[in-house]
Amino acid sequence: MKIKVAIITVSDKGSAGLREDLSGPAIAECLPEAGYDVISREIVPDEQDQIEKLLVSLCDEAGADVILTTGGTGLSPRDVTPEATMQVAHKVIPGISEALRVQTAVKAPRSMLSRGVSVVRGQTIIINFPGSPKAVRECMEIVLPVLEHAVSVLKGAVSECAQK
Repeated sequence: MKIKVAIITVSDKGSAGLREDLSGPAIAECLPEAGYDVISREIVPDEQDQIEKLLVSLCDEAGADVILTTGGTGLSPRDVTPEATMQVAHKVIPGISEALRVQTAVKAPRSMLSRGVSVVRGQTIIINFPGSPKAVRECMEIVLPVLEHAVSVLKGAVSECAQK
């Protein structure tokens, strides 16, 4: 089964063409070609309504299995990615975001300030990553070992008990 992945970079400057997106491509580079198919790469400004609309579209219409966002997870007044993600969520997956913060804080204590969330909407897993390429790579190392299993469980292809 190829996992369909959509990547969203949330950045005012990136969406306006004032800054090159390095984090979105960093996510794509970390995905093993064998099991993942990047179906969409988008850049949107830090506008909650635009982020929400794109998330809903990628989940409900494009059929993404996983959406990985980068950017907009900090403390800045313009950082609204977690709020947009929670607004479209059906279920929360707190363990993923908790693991990301705990494991990355060992090397970078400021990662504790990330407000990223991980959720399910329908049959799609949405995970918020920070906005730097370095942080994205570290987060991908943490998430990749469980991502295929999480998608399989969500799709009903394997029971959660199968791992126990």
